[in-house]
Amino acid sequence: MILNVAAIASAAMIVALAGAQVPRTKAPAGASVYFVSPADGATVEGPVKVVMGLSGMGVAPAGVDAPDTGHHHILVNVDRPVLDQPLPADDRHRHFGKGQTETTLDLPPGKHTLQLVLGDRNHVPHDPPVVSKKITITVAR
Repeated sequence: MILNVAAIASAAMIVALAGAQVPRTKAPAGASVYFVSPADGATVEGPVKVVMGLSGMGVAPAGVDAPDTGHHHILVNVDRPVLDQPLPADDRHRHFGKGQTETTLDLPPGKHTLQLVLGDRNHVPHDPPVVSKKITITVAR
């Protein structure tokens, strides 16, 4: 079995920080995160290609301490989590800690909600949080 050391270290950091009050990274005024695609209300064939956009900040991998940067998280069919702690890592809270700006999601047919949250080097949302509008898509049968 090949182990992804970066993923293990990132998961260990999330576990270590979970529940603890951690300092939050300031977000620049006017920063925003948004879906380039799919569009809100779209009906799409699966798997769903998702392209994430960011304005007023840069993208950097988790663990990188660079000013005015963060990395994407997609919330799938879930309400926003607590925004002053590291974001959970599971099927409903997808982490893109390598700095990815696009992905493919395998979602079952039906309606789904998607929302982006930018996380700092520790997977903690910025202050104020940089969060997209929640969109709804339909995956065709």
